Amino acid sequence: MKLIKKIKYTGELTLLTGLHVGGTNTSLGIGGVDSAIVRNPIDNLPYIPGSTIKGKMRSLLEIKFGYTVDGKPTDDPNNEIGCLFGTSNGSKGGSRSRIIVRDAFLNTEKSKRLENSELYFAESKTENAIDRITVESNPRTIERVPAGAVFDINFILDVYEGDNEEELKKTIDLGIRLIEEDYLGGNGSRGYGQVKINWIEGTPTEVKL
Repeated sequence: MKLIKKIKYTGELTLLTGLHVGGTNTSLGIGGVDSAIVRNPIDNLPYIPGSTIKGKMRSLLEIKFGYTVDGKPTDDPNNEIGCLFGTSNGSKGGSRSRIIVRDAFLNTEKSKRLENSELYFAESKTENAIDRITVESNPRTIERVPAGAVFDINFILDVYEGDNEEELKKTIDLGIRLIEEDYLGGNGSRGYGQVKINWIEGTPTEVKL
């Protein structure tokens, strides 16, 4: 396969509701949160792993196109999903992924008003689960990035000889719209993770090789 070009997408992801992407609870103490968010170990800032965005996009697109079989992803390298995201060596052969999704790092300037939030660019939200049999309550505290936070996002689309570039772009655009109408992270059915994605003017742009 001959690589023809790379196309770069640059934009911003804004949280419309609080976002919870789970991390490790290594610093839990008495009165701490029960479910912490993922943070950069260097500067302690929240970020969104590229795998979270890419995985959600693929999952929603597979549902949209009806390619999920028995809960398993498609292994056809020739359909919209297999071509864009790649497939393992299944019954129809494997193919490499054509999309790279970078980790999305917090834009501290555009999120500056959240700097002094209770948990450093994060908030705690207490929820109360009720046991339907015993009617006992089970309160828990979840850490999440507040609404209004802005993350910088970067995608790279690899285009190989013989690829339909326009179809690949259309699939990415559809995936973004599906995420906006769904959610990122956990607890989406309870209102978490609603986002808005805006590409910077002039994107996507071709990267010279």
